Amino acid sequence: MKILLSEYAVSTGMGGTYLLEGKAMLHTLASSFSRLGHEVIYTSSGPSIEYGSSVASSEDSINEILEKQAKDGDAALVIAPEELLPGITAIIDDNTLNLGCSFESVTICSDKLECTRKLEAASIAIPGTYSADQAIPKGKRWIVKPRYGCASEDTFVCHDPKLEEGQLATEYIEGEHLSVSLICGKETLPLTVNKQMIDIDPEKDESSVNYCGCTTPYPTDRKQELYETAIEATRILECNGYTGVDIILGDRPYIIDINPRPTTSLVGITKIMDREIAELLIANALGQPLPQINITGNYSFTKEELI
Repeated sequence: MKILLSEYAVSTGMGGTYLLEGKAMLHTLASSFSRLGHEVIYTSSGPSIEYGSSVASSEDSINEILEKQAKDGDAALVIAPEELLPGITAIIDDNTLNLGCSFESVTICSDKLECTRKLEAASIAIPGTYSADQAIPKGKRWIVKPRYGCASEDTFVCHDPKLEEGQLATEYIEGEHLSVSLICGKETLPLTVNKQMIDIDPEKDESSVNYCGCTTPYPTDRKQELYETAIEATRILECNGYTGVDIILGDRPYIIDINPRPTTSLVGITKIMDREIAELLIANALGQPLPQINITGNYSFTKEELI
């Protein structure tokens, strides 16, 4: 098959955390498809990886390039910041086999407020969530974050948030910062529970929230509880393909975010899983039974080590 991969930071010249994590995910996916003998095409504004062939792109041309390349290929998978992912996903849905979440699912998951409300309506445990037009209760710690965003960008903890338009305040929940990685589709295959390395200074009145890395798998006797919560949430949101569910594990699992796309945890998972992620994604997209997987050992990385 001819597989189109597009990671937005690599495709448009974004820097910082976006490029660091994006290039690592792109490399991981391209290497897996290539090992299975598929032809890989990826969009790039300049950065290169050792697998596949690049197609020149930029912020101005990415949509046009994706449409053309998607029509020429057999399947595609895209990764982009949440505010941009729905539009890019629509291009893929219209022109080739999408190995990831559909436009409809991405649209809901990418909007943290709407996603939270939908999960809340289905009795899924979530932190209390408030937007700029709502009165926020006093006397609690809150996490302030963009309504659309990823990679913990512009996210911080404080006691008395004054929200601007486009920001949300979610109740700070004491617990372990975890994520569940799954392949969602006709059937749902949990891959791993992951420990997220999150840096928050508890002594400060206001502290930034920084994603620093990941350990996978994370051993916990509550794994089944975490899997069941993540599976139920992704089914409600009709996710497809690789999906990451961010969870705070306290008295129960509280869902923080649903990431309707590959996440950085994938970099570690593929190093300890006995199946190619490409095999799982293609079988899932074609509605075929998913093979059993085995996870051997564990793998940890920091964000800096992704370089």
